[in-house]
Amino acid sequence: MNAPADLHDRPIGDLIRDARNLSAAEVEQVLRYQREHGVRFGEAAITLGLASPDDVLHALAQQFHYPLGDAERRLSSPELVALSQPFSLQAEAIRAVRSQVTMRLGRPDAQRQALAVISPASGDGKTYLAANLAVSLAQLGGRTLLIDADLRNPRQHEVFKVSNAAGLSSLLSGRSESQVIQAVEGVPGLFVLPCGPMPPNPLELVERPAFGLLLRELSGKFDHVVIDTAAAALGADACVVASTCGAALVLTRKHENKVAALQDLVASLTGSSVQLLGAILNEF
Repeated sequence: MNAPADLHDRPIGDLIRDARNLSAAEVEQVLRYQREHGVRFGEAAITLGLASPDDVLHALAQQFHYPLGDAERRLSSPELVALSQPFSLQAEAIRAVRSQVTMRLGRPDAQRQALAVISPASGDGKTYLAANLAVSLAQLGGRTLLIDADLRNPRQHEVFKVSNAAGLSSLLSGRSESQVIQAVEGVPGLFVLPCGPMPPNPLELVERPAFGLLLRELSGKFDHVVIDTAAAALGADACVVASTCGAALVLTRKHENKVAALQDLVASLTGSSVQLLGAILNEF
């Protein structure tokens, strides 16, 4: 007796049929349209009104073992394009960044490092990039941790809809907290360490030895650690975090940042042990 086929080995047509409970006659109608117009099963089903774009997305996600946000997640967290719009231009751009990051940090002889996302000013897209990069890394199958080290204007807890009652600021202040690292529902292997209560002394907290010790511990427990940071214009936090991580991505926004501000940010890291993986121009 043959074992049942794995879900990921099943044709997309079977997955859509089962999800929509299509009858044999409806399946034949889709197949006939598919043959006559030379389109894919999912496109034919959508055109005939027998499936929705969401049905096709979920079938593709099942077939390729690709985490996909449900309808509620897509509405509540529109910034997570890697999860809610995996076939969009923005998500493809995030995957291109992921490939460069893994090539540069994933060498067999390289020591595992956390990665800081830094930029000159607020509104450049650090939170967006860090969040989607973390999702994209988790989609590869490894354990990924996203840390919100923007202790001046934290937003990752809002993006991922997790509690911000305790977090990084709590740990660095020496307070014993439970469950500060929270799993992200619907994305296996992805975890978030939110900022926690906003402290009056953000720079001092990330300059303390405790931050470096915490990063070394977490880098040993996760395959990838991505860190969101405060805008460089608000203080030296981003440079300190990047130096502690050992690796950084510089982000700049088209038509928003001045070249001088970007040059100053890069120059502030000169002479440190930070490995600058590259610069990203945010056009979205």
